[in-house]
Amino acid sequence: MVFILGFNFPESRLVKSALQSFYGVGPRHTQRLMAKLYIHDTARVGTLADKQVLDLTAELSNMTIENDLRRKVQDNIKRLRDMGAYRGRRHAMGMPVRGQRTRTQTATAGKLNRVERFG
Repeated sequence: MVFILGFNFPESRLVKSALQSFYGVGPRHTQRLMAKLYIHDTARVGTLADKQVLDLTAELSNMTIENDLRRKVQDNIKRLRDMGAYRGRRHAMGMPVRGQRTRTQTATAGKLNRVERFG
């Protein structure tokens, strides 16, 4: 098990998928991080040297990820609601925010907006 930024990863896991398991780190950020630290695309977490693990941890700690990013998104939605903006009202009602059709098929938007609405 390799410990990176508060998470334990099995040694057989790909570095790419381990990095993408962090909230706010997608394929593009992962690719840039791995290129910056000279890590191969198919490298496993167990094959990383201690220095590479420390460098990865240092890079990830400089980024806004996990709870900080979740809090930032929640604060932005709360700010929109408090302002009384159209998007904030749509979030509060659990309706589509980005101009989607509401005559039919609003179930997905209801699911997505439900999380932020009660935060």
